Amino acid sequence: MNPKVSVIIPFYNCPYIEQALQSALSQSLIPYEIIVIDDGSTQNSNRIIPYLAHSHVHYLGKANGGTASALNHGILHAAGDYVAWLSSDDIFYHDKIRNQALFMEHNGLLISYTNFNYINATSQLVQLNAGAVFANQLDFLRCFLQGNPVNGCTVMIKKELFGAIGLFDESLPFTHDYDLWFRAVLNGYPPVMLNQSLTGYRRHEGMGTVRHYDRILAEVSALKERYSPPLRSMIASLGG
Repeated sequence: MNPKVSVIIPFYNCPYIEQALQSALSQSLIPYEIIVIDDGSTQNSNRIIPYLAHSHVHYLGKANGGTASALNHGILHAAGDYVAWLSSDDIFYHDKIRNQALFMEHNGLLISYTNFNYINATSQLVQLNAGAVFANQLDFLRCFLQGNPVNGCTVMIKKELFGAIGLFDESLPFTHDYDLWFRAVLNGYPPVMLNQSLTGYRRHEGMGTVRHYDRILAEVSALKERYSPPLRSMIASLGG
């Protein structure tokens, strides 16, 4: 089997883009394509130039509209069967694409996610296996009532799923991922975890979760208000 995986990298002024690109190009299963979406950057775009000679790398520019709009732009242009999201400040480990795509193929999944490690600004390992692991499906669903248990840069999605549940909500600058996972769950496509740490998630002072903490909390609160009632009903119907 040779699953076709499109890797989408939203990019906005990020100084770590080279490490992200190199990690995608160094996969044991080479992605079908790597799509860099330049979301109106004003700096660091020159770091991408050396990679454009590679046949698998495609560079698309657009006016600044936020991560959700960049992801959607990439998804609409993606030609692979699967879509994986890599933030420009994170890295994929060597077997990320191969292990996760085969996991999805073998299990007939439309959406999956993995564990991850924390790395710091200088790419040093900070914490191994940082993702939450749940004993059962009900515990996983209950966690959504408290917060987002799925790290977006560990997710791989069968492209056809977007036809069933829609794309990322571009009105949500910071929690478009949480919103999409809610919609997947409530439509009967809960993300399934492959408990391998296949992504290095970088914590640094410039990351959005640090700079926009208060706005993120407000968005999270609004999403919980919107989705908690139907999710509680689903949990109750499953015996939770």
